[in-house]
Amino acid sequence: MTTDALTSPPPKAFTARCIQCATETTAPVHIRWLPSPSGPGTTLYACPHCAPTVPHGPTLDEDLTYPHTA
Repeated sequence: MTTDALTSPPPKAFTARCIQCATETTAPVHIRWLPSPSGPGTTLYACPHCAPTVPHGPTLDEDLTYPHTA
């Protein structure tokens, strides 16, 4: 271990922009996940203050498959 590893600043905390008030928060609340036809989907977050008032949608953990119609 080097002295740089011991004295360097800690890594920056995860931050996300609130979809309601557009402020940067270090305590984001997962609101919904938007699937993408080409590539990974997008996760939308809200700050703890706005989270109760923002309508929640499906999350990545929820099953988004729909029954096939014949």
